[in-house]
Amino acid sequence: MADIDGLLKRWQNAGVLSADSAERIRAYEREEEKPGGLKWQGLIALILGAILLACGAALFVSAHWDELGPGERYAIVIAMVAVFHLGGGFAREHFKALSTTLHAVGTLATGAAIALVGQIFNIQEHWPGAVLLWALAALAGWMLLRDEAQQTLALLLVPGWFFSELAFRMDRHIGEDVYIGRALFVWAVLYLTFFLGSRRKIAQGILFASGAIAGTVGIALMIDGWVSWSSTQTFVPFSVRVWAWVVIAALPLAIAAFHGHKGLVPSALAVVLAIALPWSYRSWTVSYGDMRARNYTASEPNLLAYALVALFAVFLCGWGVRMASKALVNVGIVGFAVVIAWFYWSDILDKMDRSLGLMGLGVLFLAGGWALEKMRRRIMTRMDAARQGVEVAQ
Repeated sequence: MADIDGLLKRWQNAGVLSADSAERIRAYEREEEKPGGLKWQGLIALILGAILLACGAALFVSAHWDELGPGERYAIVIAMVAVFHLGGGFAREHFKALSTTLHAVGTLATGAAIALVGQIFNIQEHWPGAVLLWALAALAGWMLLRDEAQQTLALLLVPGWFFSELAFRMDRHIGEDVYIGRALFVWAVLYLTFFLGSRRKIAQGILFASGAIAGTVGIALMIDGWVSWSSTQTFVPFSVRVWAWVVIAALPLAIAAFHGHKGLVPSALAVVLAIALPWSYRSWTVSYGDMRARNYTASEPNLLAYALVALFAVFLCGWGVRMASKALVNVGIVGFAVVIAWFYWSDILDKMDRSLGLMGLGVLFLAGGWALEKMRRRIMTRMDAARQGVEVAQ
């Protein structure tokens, strides 16, 4: 309120705001004022406490695991999950932040519990099924608790199950990395753009960071091309490819449609890039000899691959300006810089003398970094000016 009073007095002195309007604003803010939230020191303490508690429980169980029978092991595993959730339930009324932390640790412990129960009773292995059970536990937690921790875990584990099933079905087939990379990239773009402006800042931040990492990994997998390591390898079966495209295109586009064209445009362009990028390569056959002569197909991205990724990075910058998202602009600029460095390292550096190549790389980083930072600041300034203009108009 002190900050608001200072601004209101300044606007009154400038003749922009009347005394009656200023008083109505003060009355409104007093009604909306809430007790101060959890400070960063307390938040860090809770996060570190959760990590240490989970690690300590895991170490204790692992240290005595061989000494326990199946029944004792099962009881410990169930108790490990129950204790965290019960503690979260008891703390919910008096200390909601602690309750959220304990419930999050309990949901994380559920994943370990599922794997350990499978080991205890020698259940037939199908590891994507374990990921599905873990995702269902996170979804149940989100439905019951409605907090950001459970929401974040659910939104990470559900697509994680999709990717796990695809990886399991495509194992040792030509194109496995390409389809997994496509799925990672499209879902990453969905998470980068869908939650912009969300009031749940923690969930938005974690999903945004996860999207940036997953998008990078997805591009790396897609440019690996249709690599085959032996003549006996076959392409991914048709039925698996159909389900793969449901995960890659149908589901993300259906979710993005909830935001209208603002959600569909980035996801649709991501699908287009995912289709085109794996075909932007040149390949050759490499032979090597041992007891039997063998060969495999190697590949590397061509100039079109660099251009496609660079153009998508430029699009992310433009979309960040449109959506007034500084984080998305920064991701786009960093992505563009990485593409330039990647092109130089892959296609230019090995054609030059080592010292000359390193000098050129240094010049590229210095000049490119200066130019990109200058462009970033110009974009941010325009975004701030546009935002202020909208606020004045309102």
